[in-house]
Amino acid sequence: MLPTRRPGAGPRLLGVALGLGAPRGRARAVSGARGQAWLQPEGHDTGVRVYNSLTRRKDPLIVGRADAASWYSCGPTVYDHAHLGHAWMSCCVSARIMVSDPMASWDSAQFINKPPEASMIKYLGKEFPSNLACSYVRFDIIRRILTRVFGYNVIMVMGITDVDDKIIHRASEMNMSPASLANLYEEEFKQDMAALKVLPPTVYVRVTETIPQIISFIEGIIANGHAYSTAQGNVYFDLQSRGDKYGKLVGVVPGPLGEPVDSDKRHASDFALWKAAKPQEVFWASPWGKGRPGWHIECSTISSLVFGSQLDIHSGGVDLAFPHHENEIAQCEAFHQCKQWGNYFLHSGHLHVKGKEEKMSKSLKNYITIKDFLKTFSPDVFRLFCMRSSYRAAIDYSDGTMLEAKHLLLVVAAFVEDARAYMKGQLVCGPIRDDVLWERLCHTQEAVKAALADDFNTPAAVDAIMDLIHHGNRQLKARTKEPGGPRSPAVFGSIVSYIKQFFETVGISLADRQLVSEDSSRATLHSVVEELVRFRLKVRQFALATEAATREAGRQQLLDRRPLLEACDTLRQDLAAHGISIKDRSSTSTWELLDHRTQDHKPGS
Repeated sequence: MLPTRRPGAGPRLLGVALGLGAPRGRARAVSGARGQAWLQPEGHDTGVRVYNSLTRRKDPLIVGRADAASWYSCGPTVYDHAHLGHAWMSCCVSARIMVSDPMASWDSAQFINKPPEASMIKYLGKEFPSNLACSYVRFDIIRRILTRVFGYNVIMVMGITDVDDKIIHRASEMNMSPASLANLYEEEFKQDMAALKVLPPTVYVRVTETIPQIISFIEGIIANGHAYSTAQGNVYFDLQSRGDKYGKLVGVVPGPLGEPVDSDKRHASDFALWKAAKPQEVFWASPWGKGRPGWHIECSTISSLVFGSQLDIHSGGVDLAFPHHENEIAQCEAFHQCKQWGNYFLHSGHLHVKGKEEKMSKSLKNYITIKDFLKTFSPDVFRLFCMRSSYRAAIDYSDGTMLEAKHLLLVVAAFVEDARAYMKGQLVCGPIRDDVLWERLCHTQEAVKAALADDFNTPAAVDAIMDLIHHGNRQLKARTKEPGGPRSPAVFGSIVSYIKQFFETVGISLADRQLVSEDSSRATLHSVVEELVRFRLKVRQFALATEAATREAGRQQLLDRRPLLEACDTLRQDLAAHGISIKDRSSTSTWELLDHRTQDHKPGS
């Protein structure tokens, strides 16, 4: 059972195993942007200044432990396939908020830079946009930077919502159990994230595996005077009990509009912690009757199970800030009886269809699935596409923007190839200004580190890398004659090494030039080998042909063409080392692909 009264307590079910969840020490008050006091944590300064949604400014990122930063990421509601602008994130919630003009709804994209007026915002009942596959990739890049550039191990926990209204409804449509549906799409979600090269979290936690802990968490909130149960078997968070503490993220004060007349809430603004089961729905037994958890309570419980009463970083799409993250804060601070549960909230912008003021979504029929996308572009191209804008900014998707990212990667790869050719003596250039290039490399390293320390400014970092490549290409001007001066392989070796290291840090592999899916690559490989074998056959037939008039002339002709036959044999042997077996027949040649794992032969032609 979760303790319900002692401040800062919370079981360390997973935290003990991970070595996390211990008290973080004292904190000091810092003035917040909306009059709310933000407590700057004491601990270890990462050297990064991050835009904190709690303060609307860049704050020094200070984590509680030197060996690990705690990070909670809202995970998917697994009820459907993923697309680039959807990724099944559990962020479609029935809520609309409005600013002073009743017809003007809150633009969540503006939340990143400018909060709405707290007193003028009310519930009205609209579905918010979905979070993004792009959001997962952007935060994966940030996680890699924190780990590999600034040296902080990240313990990331992701909650999987595997019971929900949408899951129940979709399972009914597909004539299968909600559990089977959730398992199916959870595995597909994980496969899609792996295909996008998103690192898995340290721990996945499913909602259905933590029902007893969720019930205990709700009991703790009730015991602390911040929630109540009803005769109908529902449990609601009493928002009025929070007073002016509610609204730390967006200053949202829900109003009474849009509430059903038969609601059993005390106040229209209260939100559900436990929902009484409806007929034919999946349910769990609880002190309040059969039912299932509300949405917001899941993440609060899961995060507290692992990290206790304080969390370093919480991330999600900007559409999750209200009401989901706002309600998470209220629940955790009510349960733990602490002044500040999460220290830093990071929110990513939406993925939009370029030229349209609309998000990518299934309802608008303007989406592309991750699997279909990866048939045309590689995950590295998508990753660079995401890096070309701030993670907080809305991002426009189009074939044009993707082709621009692809072109940049090709420019990088071409430079690396030319630089390596120069180092091997295969590319003849004029005299190289080593001093200029060494200075430019040093400047780039400093600029990239400074950009990444400034709220993970990947656009500036990429620009610095491309500028370095530009200066390198200016030196690699090919000449037809061998220059008299010595070559300068060391500086180009250092530049190539640094560029590779930068892209590998953010999850982009320059060694993998594959820009299409695996299936397309196999077809391409088949075609290339087919053309190569056909060309070799023509060379071999020419070498063996004897058009000479006399036998002696024919013998001399075969002797002259023997190097061609030797070259054909060498090529056959070299390809065999790569699993391609060529067999010469009387008038033709055939080939097959060998599978080294089984030694099976896969027919070619």
